[in-house]
Amino acid sequence: MPDKSQKDFYWSDTREPHLERRKEILKKYPQVKTLIGQNRRLIPATLFLVISQLVIALFINKFDLPILIITAYFIGSTMNHALFLAIHEITHNLAFKGQAYNNWFSFIANLPIVFPYSMSFKTYHTMHHRQQGKDGIDVDIPTMFETKLFRGTFGKIIWEVNQIFFYALRPMFVYPIKLTKWHILNIAFQLIAMAVFLPFAGWSGLFYLLLSSFFAGGLNPVSGHFIAEHYVFVEGQETYSYYGPLNKLMFNVGYHNEHHDFPSIPGKRLPELRKMAPEYYDTLHFHKSYTAVIFKFITDSAVSLHSRIKRT
Repeated sequence: MPDKSQKDFYWSDTREPHLERRKEILKKYPQVKTLIGQNRRLIPATLFLVISQLVIALFINKFDLPILIITAYFIGSTMNHALFLAIHEITHNLAFKGQAYNNWFSFIANLPIVFPYSMSFKTYHTMHHRQQGKDGIDVDIPTMFETKLFRGTFGKIIWEVNQIFFYALRPMFVYPIKLTKWHILNIAFQLIAMAVFLPFAGWSGLFYLLLSSFFAGGLNPVSGHFIAEHYVFVEGQETYSYYGPLNKLMFNVGYHNEHHDFPSIPGKRLPELRKMAPEYYDTLHFHKSYTAVIFKFITDSAVSLHSRIKRT
């Protein structure tokens, strides 16, 4: 059982639970292997989101600023967040069989997000899966600086609204990486694309995309999955799933225990995994509402930025 003190994280000297559970499930239900593989519907779904966002950005200059902001909040942020999660699926090579094809496709999915994001996410997310909770390696966990600065209800509100910046900047301080060929290609591809796009969309179009990404990372209810997935709401449980309607907009990222157990199964088929092995998932605490998760995180003094399990 993890040890908890008021001013520190939960610390565990045991391995993360997913590897062992995966072995048990495969031994008991070998048919689970039939769920592993690519999801071809991921390709048209991603292209639809990219094209829709870019088209909106091209024509948003015809409307006043209040309409731009409202559109960015209700439509743009939802689409850009869906693209975050499309990139998450592509990171696990679930669009194409070849890794290079997935890398190139992630560049396309990255376009409306403005900043070159997909390859750095691939690097750090792979580390998150392989070294879940590892101190100084898993950059999904807030830094001590964050936990000390953003305390109490007001502090957590500020952090929640701006968490896209912490997810973007934290890795550079916790675990800087060397740029590979693919990181450089991602940066070059995005810079060229934005240079071509800007003369057509203008600064209002670029602002719309930037605002969409900002809202997507904090103020949109779907961003509750950042907190729901690994923040400790029931002591002793490290990863949490969400079973609710927003999964339809998010490539089933809510099935997070299932995803960590079998990252090679696309989100589309994770509900089938749960049905095949219900005794492994129905006994775990899960979330029904991301909005409720955000509200509890902000208002409940028992839940804070320290509410994560770490390993030395």
